[in-house]
Amino acid sequence: MEKSYFESREINCIERTNALLDEMPYFVQDFFIGVEMRTSPLTRLNYAYDLRVFFEFLTSKVFRGKNAVDLELKDLDRLTASDIELFMSYLSHYKINGKYERCTETGKARKLSTLRSFYKYFFNKNLISANVAAKVEMPKIHEKEIIRLDSNEKVDEIGDMLYITQSGEGLTDKQKAFHETTKLRDTAIITLFLGTGIRISELVGLNVEDFDFNTNSFVATRKGGNRAVLYFNDDVAAALNAYLIERNDNLALPKEEHAMFISLQNKRISPRTVQELVKKYAKIASPLKHITPHKLRSTFGTNLYRQTGDIYVVADCLGHKNVETTKKHYAAITEDRRKKAAQSLDITGRKDT
Repeated sequence: MEKSYFESREINCIERTNALLDEMPYFVQDFFIGVEMRTSPLTRLNYAYDLRVFFEFLTSKVFRGKNAVDLELKDLDRLTASDIELFMSYLSHYKINGKYERCTETGKARKLSTLRSFYKYFFNKNLISANVAAKVEMPKIHEKEIIRLDSNEKVDEIGDMLYITQSGEGLTDKQKAFHETTKLRDTAIITLFLGTGIRISELVGLNVEDFDFNTNSFVATRKGGNRAVLYFNDDVAAALNAYLIERNDNLALPKEEHAMFISLQNKRISPRTVQELVKKYAKIASPLKHITPHKLRSTFGTNLYRQTGDIYVVADCLGHKNVETTKKHYAAITEDRRKKAAQSLDITGRKDT
């Protein structure tokens, strides 16, 4: 039986994690076994990437002359909170696999969170004397302005994006050569992003049988592997149906291919291809903004919140497990609503008399 997109992705994550573990000390394997039942393969892969950087730091700055695979738990126990703080500083500019990298505030916070979990595991097992990573404060995350497509009385970037995707206006001659072949697919993808706010991983994993046009709904596999029913409006349904007619008429498409969105090679579209097609049309519709599939998700969330004013509905539709995550991302919109409320207030109370 053919593996699903998500099964294949999980297997790939596991294989990459195992390859990274071969480069690290023996005791790291114990940690990964310990967290396996409560983490996803993608989370463990991110743990592995973070720990690889940590051990690269240790062998280049603390235990010079040692290889990562030769480190022991007693070496981990010798570290102090100051060593972890030095690691956080190191992340501002470091070299790994011959390439220089730098971590954002969010990236540093993630790596410290990984170290806290790592130390906590061995501390709880009484294998080290202290969880020194817990003594280091999380870096302050400065909130960034939400980048999204705007649609108001002055500009209509959403409408422009959809028009350019359908018409090909503004594309180069080389891009236009492919546009006639992909415009229905691309329009369906852009419309689905804007109409449902799904993640790129959710979109590329969709199969034809996941859709029910009687109820204008589809089943998406969300972060963590949970399946959720999402709904779309008639505009999204029209774009999807137009594309499906073309897809079903494609004689070169293998019958066993169930993927909803197909590449020019007649196989499941890749996240990279989706990123590139969004970038292509967005550069014309909104040249000063760096629009990605995630920014289209933000556009959906913004529009939904402005139209409903219900942060819990937005959290549910976006698949946020914690509504605080949604509040954090849409705090600026809440501020807009407060300003409008203040401007419309008549302190005399005479407007309604």
